[in-house]
Amino acid sequence: MNLYKYISKSINDKLGFTANLETPRNREFGDFSTNAAMVMAKSAGKNPRELANEILPKLRELDFVADVSVAGPGFINIKLKDDFIWHAAQEPHNTKTENPKKIDLDYGGYNVGKALHIGHLRTSIVGDTFNRIAKFLGHTTKSYNHIGDWGRPMGLIITWILEFGMPKNADELNKIYPESTARAKSDDAWMARAKEITAELQSGNPEYRKIYDDFMKISLSQMDTVLHRLNLLPFDETMGERGVAPYVADTQKILESCGLLVESDGAMIVNVRTDDDTAPMPPLMFRTSSDTQTYAAADLSAIYYRNKSDKPDIIGYFTDSRQNLHFQQVFRVAKMAHLTDAELFHTGFGAITGPDGKPFKTRDGGVAELLDILDTSTDAVRKRVTDAGKVLQDDTIDAIALAAVKFNDLLHDVRADYVFDPNQITSFEGRTGPYVLYTAVRLNSVLKRAGDTPDAATTTTLTPDERNLLIETLDFERTVQSAFDNRATDMIANYAYDLCQLVNAFYHNCPILRDDVDDETRAKRIKITQIARDTLATTIDLMGLKIPEEM
Repeated sequence: MNLYKYISKSINDKLGFTANLETPRNREFGDFSTNAAMVMAKSAGKNPRELANEILPKLRELDFVADVSVAGPGFINIKLKDDFIWHAAQEPHNTKTENPKKIDLDYGGYNVGKALHIGHLRTSIVGDTFNRIAKFLGHTTKSYNHIGDWGRPMGLIITWILEFGMPKNADELNKIYPESTARAKSDDAWMARAKEITAELQSGNPEYRKIYDDFMKISLSQMDTVLHRLNLLPFDETMGERGVAPYVADTQKILESCGLLVESDGAMIVNVRTDDDTAPMPPLMFRTSSDTQTYAAADLSAIYYRNKSDKPDIIGYFTDSRQNLHFQQVFRVAKMAHLTDAELFHTGFGAITGPDGKPFKTRDGGVAELLDILDTSTDAVRKRVTDAGKVLQDDTIDAIALAAVKFNDLLHDVRADYVFDPNQITSFEGRTGPYVLYTAVRLNSVLKRAGDTPDAATTTTLTPDERNLLIETLDFERTVQSAFDNRATDMIANYAYDLCQLVNAFYHNCPILRDDVDDETRAKRIKITQIARDTLATTIDLMGLKIPEEM
């Protein structure tokens, strides 16, 4: 049950008025509060507290209301009946949307010939989690890894291979692009050759295509290794700039038919600035003066292709916030040219910094690779476990490290920067992934020890810790829907932490399997444990984490 939605609708139907429903900070005053009297007071010509007291008898008629009271200038606090909470919490979560959408999601965006680095962490984790949320709600999704596989970097790599030979593995391949780029900065002839090869590759040169296909296999295998370590859902399609290249001509014709393309110093551009713009809005470059495909042309052609093949209702992108302007331009042109009627959104994420507040780097000052990030976190977890005198299997260590990295990423507003500190994120206490996993393991342990138990009573009285935990499980559906509507995956991570806090308060304050607990109370608390475990496990799965057997 979406408790918030149910209570809100019931109150509004009862009063014939739409009012806000809030959760008081101190639940001793009530489970929910409404400002209905304060909103209605002016039109009713009454004092808010006076009107609130008149509303109380109507709210008491609702079958889920145990008590109502007036607070402050006219807020109405509402306390729910224990039996209502008890029965509602035992109903299966029903999160399926009544209006399913077809959604294309573009995240990952890895570059061929380069190791995945820390800049790819957030697009991978946030994009994958949003994909899981959308699927869970009943939407049909198609995930695209729009790889960078067709621009000048390909020309620089091929130029190097022609000179020094094909790399044997990913490590050798990863060194080529930076070395070729460095040489191009001081060798004009090298850069000119790379530009020429890029244009010929895009025109279909068979020799360059063969070299391209050979190193592409190495690069894609490297990507798969990292994606497996991150426990991401497989991409439905790995289709980047090369894949959409056949659709560039059709896209260009559409732009031309709409009178949008303009020649500028040999390049083809689209002016996207409007009179309403207050910030700089440069034109979108569709083709360069050397007649090569641009990133913008690839993204527009991808929209054209996806609209033609998938007919999505929504197309969403998860990239670095430095691409905000780029996607503003692309979205404007897509709408100006009527390439799609789909809703287009871009979620730009902030940077990852070290404890010093500066962009996170490796010890030698280089950009950290994703595998380095995972290995560093794994080492930190292993050290913590060893220092605590414990012995855990490697799979368990890996699961804890993965939770540390992914939960820390999801915990923060995706648009904000955050600090990556291996020592902090691997703590088993506080707002961390290991703490969330530990709580899930604790719940599983209780249920395993409980074994077969009699059914809980059909009616019951709840302690404050029991009711607070059950009410939190009843907020799961609203949280998932809100995370989708607001493109805010941090809501899932923060919900998981809040749920764990209440689970542990319940665990410490409400004995479950102790000998002095009577059968009825034990059965009730085991049922509450099951409800909490199932809700937490589902939340953990939405984040792409794995619950180990022990911790």
